[in-house]
Amino acid sequence: MTQKQQILIVEDEHEISRFMELELQCEGYEVTVVHSGMKGLMAAREKPFDLIILDRMLPEMDGIEICRRLRQSSDVPIIMLTAKSEVLERVEGLDAGANDYLVKPFYLEELLARIRTQLRLRQSTLKAQLTFQDLSLDLQTREVKRGTTLVSLSPKEFDLLSLFLQNPRHVLSRDQIITKVWGWDFEGQDNVIEVYMHSLREKIELPGTAKLLHTVRGVGYVLKEAQA
Repeated sequence: MTQKQQILIVEDEHEISRFMELELQCEGYEVTVVHSGMKGLMAAREKPFDLIILDRMLPEMDGIEICRRLRQSSDVPIIMLTAKSEVLERVEGLDAGANDYLVKPFYLEELLARIRTQLRLRQSTLKAQLTFQDLSLDLQTREVKRGTTLVSLSPKEFDLLSLFLQNPRHVLSRDQIITKVWGWDFEGQDNVIEVYMHSLREKIELPGTAKLLHTVRGVGYVLKEAQA
């Protein structure tokens, strides 16, 4: 069974929030509703949501401040709602970190379309990011990190690491690695894998970090948790 996507609505107008809640539930989303800025910020920090619909004008804390605080630690898509249509108001919301901006009153179909767009963008971004424990690789930016430390890799080292991250805990044979990274018609040196694996390990196994790339004698290599 496919898990429902989670949406948080932060809206102090009960009639509007109830309307959105019912319609989004009919569309198959799991919906949480809160009616104040403080409760919205707390809810967003207590559990991961796939998207947040955030009113600009809220009691206790406005949507701009919530957006700024969330952006310190989260990249969750945020659609901001407002009764103000001025350009400067929209710019302020977007500068605070909102992904999209919708002026009240709005058509339900437009809100649903904007939600679908943001969720698609979110999914494509997540697919581009490969992670295993504290090791991460971004296929779009080609950025590699061990924890918060940036790791500089050559193009082939990057391809090699991405292969392991796409196949965690699966032992990859020498032939599989050669075919995927160098191509089936590779005619280079026999020890090319050993050379690149040694270099890759030196770069990602930083002081104080666990060993993640392991040799399986007579078979190949595997990315898995550190051996006890």
